[in-house]
Amino acid sequence: MMSVNQDTPPEKPSMKGLSVRALRVSDAEAVTELLNLPGYRAGTLRPPFQSIDAVRKRMENLSPGALNLVVELDGKLVANGGMTRFEGRRQHAASLGMGVHDDFTGRGVGTFLMAAMLDAADNWHDIKRMELTVYTDNDAAIRLYEKFGFEKEGLLRSFGYRDGQYVDAYTMARLRV
Repeated sequence: MMSVNQDTPPEKPSMKGLSVRALRVSDAEAVTELLNLPGYRAGTLRPPFQSIDAVRKRMENLSPGALNLVVELDGKLVANGGMTRFEGRRQHAASLGMGVHDDFTGRGVGTFLMAAMLDAADNWHDIKRMELTVYTDNDAAIRLYEKFGFEKEGLLRSFGYRDGQYVDAYTMARLRV
């Protein structure tokens, strides 16, 4: 069983002009731009050429228990992420997904977003177990998740089809005990 030391959370980056807020339907165009970036898309299950209308429709039909956030840097949307709480006997758990604009990776944006999502999960939603999947070749994302206490729990072989081949993914989770 894993545990997270709640006394020493990872430091939040100090990027002047960086802010986090709830996703709005009016963000559809900016979110679509993110989804269509090659680096961003490579870490997801989304195919290329997402349309603004399809993204907007999905945004209009989000789960009622979901938390969806965006990060802006001086007014430009540079990341988004969300968590969806499970129901019934799994209501203590949620799944998490996130991504950062190709031009802003490695600058602390992912850390800023992850800190905001886990703060909400821990202090407002009482989520005990946070789960995610990540491609095994996404080293930067794996390092970020491990920095926040996520541990690999399993290997999903041929998890997704990307760029003409099947790729594996890890299941990772973070438990608050």
